[in-house]
Amino acid sequence: MTDTQHIHWIGAGLASGPGLVALASELGNVTVWDMSDERAKMLQGHVAGGNTLEIGELNLDDTDSVAHFKSVLNPGDIVISMLPAALHVTVAEIALEAGTHMVTSSYVDDAMAALDARAKEKGLAFVNEVGLDPGIDHLFAHVIVNAAREAGMLDRGYRIDFVSHCGGIPAEKTDFTYKFSWTPFGVLKALANPARRIEGGEEKVTEKVWHAVSELEIAGETFEVYPNRNSLPYIEEYGLKGEKHLNTFVRGTLRQGGWKEAWAHIFAEVEKGDTVRLKALSQELWNEYRYADGEKDRVVLYVALTASNNDGMEVWSASLALDEVGSGWQTAMARTVSLTVAEAIKAAKRGVFEPGVHAALTDAEEAKKWLRGLKDADVTIRAHNVNL
Repeated sequence: MTDTQHIHWIGAGLASGPGLVALASELGNVTVWDMSDERAKMLQGHVAGGNTLEIGELNLDDTDSVAHFKSVLNPGDIVISMLPAALHVTVAEIALEAGTHMVTSSYVDDAMAALDARAKEKGLAFVNEVGLDPGIDHLFAHVIVNAAREAGMLDRGYRIDFVSHCGGIPAEKTDFTYKFSWTPFGVLKALANPARRIEGGEEKVTEKVWHAVSELEIAGETFEVYPNRNSLPYIEEYGLKGEKHLNTFVRGTLRQGGWKEAWAHIFAEVEKGDTVRLKALSQELWNEYRYADGEKDRVVLYVALTASNNDGMEVWSASLALDEVGSGWQTAMARTVSLTVAEAIKAAKRGVFEPGVHAALTDAEEAKKWLRGLKDADVTIRAHNVNL
């Protein structure tokens, strides 16, 4: 990949601003594509360094609009999809046709994974899971597990406890404990998903996540956490599959203290499984608990690994934590998601990724480069027993 590659960033929405502006300011050669140019023009005004941010109009439902977009793509360019996850494969098909690389912040689903052979055949890297969660959580995990291995804590029979918890929450404490940046319906539906994890050395399945809420203290503040979907595939991805005494392994969601009590009436509605009622409830929650213009949000991410001996005494531990507050076009969620996407794009330009579909980054040293890049962008990262 070369410096002449053009970067095509699709979507100027709430999660795009900081990374897009930083990328255009540092590298130039960036076009943002959206259905409307209103927000794109606002972001354009924040680009520094003597560079500019080009603006293009793209509507994936409009044949002529898509044709124009395809016409300006050159082989080797990088396309970023910051659209809803269901549209990533549509963009990926365009990338395959045009011979461009692709980046998304979303989980790899079956449809994206199915494009692996075609991407390899064309020598294209399709990079995913490079936002906040998934994204920074993966970076933290690989750095910490690598530190544990270098410290001689793995494959030695120690009891290993690994946790990764992340959440977007209001910056200010509220009785409801939560605010919404977009429609609450997805949050409500996700509550009904069963969760799998390792707890007490055994696989545990929780059918309703609010049945497995626990407390987590970070820097003297108490949060509530619950397991998130299926943690088990990440045991191998994070390099812990060979641990014979893996006592805890969970990837979870973090909320303000008091969340379980404040949401008890919502859990009762989710339990009924009435989609019509949940859609109505979603609208009610949106009307009452969405972020106001300029209101501050907060993102907290905590990843830790502890090794203990047969007597249960801790012999080694390490953690990485992120605690970010923002507002306006630079919300904490927008900063952490889009600045990580920007790091992924710079890595792609360096040729870090082989052709094919990638689910996140796995190399610990490369992960450290990204984390240093985030720190340079003033993202606050606290490290315990880990060198970045």
